[in-house]
Amino acid sequence: MLVSQLKVQFQEKLKDEFPQTEIESFFYILVDHYLGRRRIDVALEPDLEISEGQMSKFEKALLRLQDHEPIQYITGKTEFYGLEFYVDKNVLIPRPETEELVEWVISDFKSSQNELRILDIGTGSGCIPVSLAKNLPDSVVSSFDISTEAIAMAKKNADLNNTRVNFQNIDILSLDSLEERFDIIVSNPPYVRELEKKEMHRNVLDFEPKLALYVEDVRPLVFYEKIASLAMTSLEQSGALYFEINQYLSEETKTMVENLGFEAELKKDIFGNYRMLKATRK
Repeated sequence: MLVSQLKVQFQEKLKDEFPQTEIESFFYILVDHYLGRRRIDVALEPDLEISEGQMSKFEKALLRLQDHEPIQYITGKTEFYGLEFYVDKNVLIPRPETEELVEWVISDFKSSQNELRILDIGTGSGCIPVSLAKNLPDSVVSSFDISTEAIAMAKKNADLNNTRVNFQNIDILSLDSLEERFDIIVSNPPYVRELEKKEMHRNVLDFEPKLALYVEDVRPLVFYEKIASLAMTSLEQSGALYFEINQYLSEETKTMVENLGFEAELKKDIFGNYRMLKATRK
């Protein structure tokens, strides 16, 4: 089959499931992944022949797309904050709003002359701690996650990006205190309430790890309460606590950390939603 014919096949098979622009994006991502060819190469070589072995890979990927599996899980990789990361079903796919959280931390501390001690809670793919270690090179970064599979993936990503992070398999809710003091504590914990599942797309509901996403409706701030409480005794006076938050619970989250004794600041993402919070010691 020719690559131009394959493109038509993708559009035909996926037209009832996705917008045309998204189908084209899927196609060119897979062409790059399986053939090592860019979009311009396809335009210049429409008669490029695809081998049987390559075609088999495209057909399997097409079936997975028809089932609404995320393209990042199909290729096994994604980009975050200008870096490449491996991903699979055991970790969340990094989001643009999490990049904004990382940017906030980096912009606040990039001029620091001190060796920064950073703790990330909820490792996942390692996108937050690895990006911070890469962009704040004079820092000592640790990261906790309850999932052994997530820790394994994050270690691969730290190696991939030539960074050093101390990953630990820890259930943060089981801790009464942290053993060290930190200049920065950052977390993107589970925060989607069960009642919000109706807003989620199939690609998230059916494929991304539930452990990293959902909390019970009755106590949606359970992770924020625990992490903020630990930060009160483990954060340096000049340090800061950063959260990615549920936009529907932004005021509740801010009030909670203020009641613990922090000064809190909310920040909007590029879509105008309050998705980030910074807390500092009074």
